[in-house]
Amino acid sequence: MPSPTDSSRAAAKGRSNGSRGAKIVRTPSGEYIASHIRRLIFEGELRPGMRVPQDAIANDLGVSRIPVREALIVLEREGWVTNEMHRGAFINALDEPTVQDHYELFGLIYGFAAKRALARAGDDLPQQLGAIQTQFAQATTADDHYDLSIAFHSLIVKGAASPRINVALRAMSALVPGNFFEEVPEAVDVESRGLAAITRAMKQGDGDKASAEYVKMMRNVGNKVAQLFRERSLFESAEATA
Repeated sequence: MPSPTDSSRAAAKGRSNGSRGAKIVRTPSGEYIASHIRRLIFEGELRPGMRVPQDAIANDLGVSRIPVREALIVLEREGWVTNEMHRGAFINALDEPTVQDHYELFGLIYGFAAKRALARAGDDLPQQLGAIQTQFAQATTADDHYDLSIAFHSLIVKGAASPRINVALRAMSALVPGNFFEEVPEAVDVESRGLAAITRAMKQGDGDKASAEYVKMMRNVGNKVAQLFRERSLFESAEATA
């Protein structure tokens, strides 16, 4: 599920399948490099316990090792890697509870935002959400689903008018790189049902119900992501390499 603070989409689109060795023209930012490494993990090129090949990544992207190291600091803070002094960075093993907790937290944060938005935003917020939800239900492409999902969640966050919510969301990284609705089977159906339920609750003026529906939707999303990760063997135990 894309976040309104998700800045990795353009970075992910800039790397086509099989283009690991292709250099890019501009100098990538630390976030671009972090997104590139997340993609390598997601595609199974970097497995749990493996050392991150910093020189190879720097060469692939046409940069020095400095921005790669900066990206690894970000990834360690997000829990993707562990940086060991004099040894390098190693890919952490994910487990199913971690993935489920990640999306449960998204649900709690957005659910809190929905309650605040209902109390603080204008009376037309539910109608605006309804218009986006209808467009989402009628959309036929993954790109449209992605953009409309971001628009819906962003409107909730904007309505909440809480800088602390923005800080909390910025601290949450995307587990699925690229277009979420292309990568995760059945994600469109899960989010379509969830957005409809959230919108109904908002139109009824029931903040508690909207919050509960957000948690339910994100829990279901987390289950789908966990299923995808199992299929990609991303939950295997880490076997550290020297």
